[in-house]
Amino acid sequence: MGGPTGLDEGRVATWLEGAIGLAGPIRATLIAGGRSNLTYRIEDARGAVVALRRPPLSHVLPTAHDMAREFRVISGLFPLGVPVARPLALCEDEGVTGAPFYVMEFVEGAVVRDRAGALATFDEPARHAIGEHLATTLAGLHALAPEAAGLGDLARHDGYVERQLKRWRTQFEQTRVPEADHDNRVLEVADRLGELVPPAQRVSVVHGDYRLDNTVLAPDGTVRAILDWEICTLGDPLADLGTLLCYWAEPGDPSAALLGVAPTTAPGFMTRAQVTAAYARASDLDLSRVAYYQAFAYWRLACILQGVFARYRAGATAGDAGSVDGFPAHVALLADLALATLER
Repeated sequence: MGGPTGLDEGRVATWLEGAIGLAGPIRATLIAGGRSNLTYRIEDARGAVVALRRPPLSHVLPTAHDMAREFRVISGLFPLGVPVARPLALCEDEGVTGAPFYVMEFVEGAVVRDRAGALATFDEPARHAIGEHLATTLAGLHALAPEAAGLGDLARHDGYVERQLKRWRTQFEQTRVPEADHDNRVLEVADRLGELVPPAQRVSVVHGDYRLDNTVLAPDGTVRAILDWEICTLGDPLADLGTLLCYWAEPGDPSAALLGVAPTTAPGFMTRAQVTAAYARASDLDLSRVAYYQAFAYWRLACILQGVFARYRAGATAGDAGSVDGFPAHVALLADLALATLER
């Protein structure tokens, strides 16, 4: 199979020619960050560029990585003005490259993954504006009725946090490895979270992993596209805000260097409190329990990192495998952060 890991360039080129009129041969490049669904930049013989998404090379969990579902989500949101890449075509024939995949517009812009990238790409006023833009863009997504995007039946409308707690707890238990077994701290935090679930104020389209490096930004800090909709569902919108705050590290935070030096520690970035206030200005939701959702996000990330570590141990990696050996320690830290945040 010619091409980067996980992609047969010849067969994909033939399919793309028939589906969207690209001209072969193509050149495919795996984009950094391939710890889950794999994303490739595809350039054809005429210089046209698209993005292609396919599942990881080995499925640990049977319900994850549904390409048709992810394609449906962005197809529903794009016409409503949500900043997502324009969907182009879906391929469900696994004979093409070993798994279903879809292609979408390649959105040019900055994807900020670390502090050095933030400093190199944006001046200080733009860095400050990023927090406002991410918060207001998220509030806009949450204000949409799922039915307006044709997504009213994407998932159940009730018990979102309870279902998430059950789902991620189950996945944590299914992917346990000795190195990341920290005296059941993750499961103890799950019990505590289950006792304190706030009532949902609204049913919204929930991205599920809304954070700075899952967006493409313009030079002024505005959001050109939200990426990585693989765990999108319907539910409590404040879970997305909690996720954003979980990753929005401030200088001196114990989580600031968790997955590399957090970009939001660079001068100019808003504080978490300022990001929360920006969301509040764009939303009519009560944010008095926002700390719960931030704690839930820390806990869920602990579960996710254990799953990534288990997949890494099984040899199912492509692209960025850096720092994975440190994930067991991260799992413990995140469980402690979740508990501390709950007790604030």
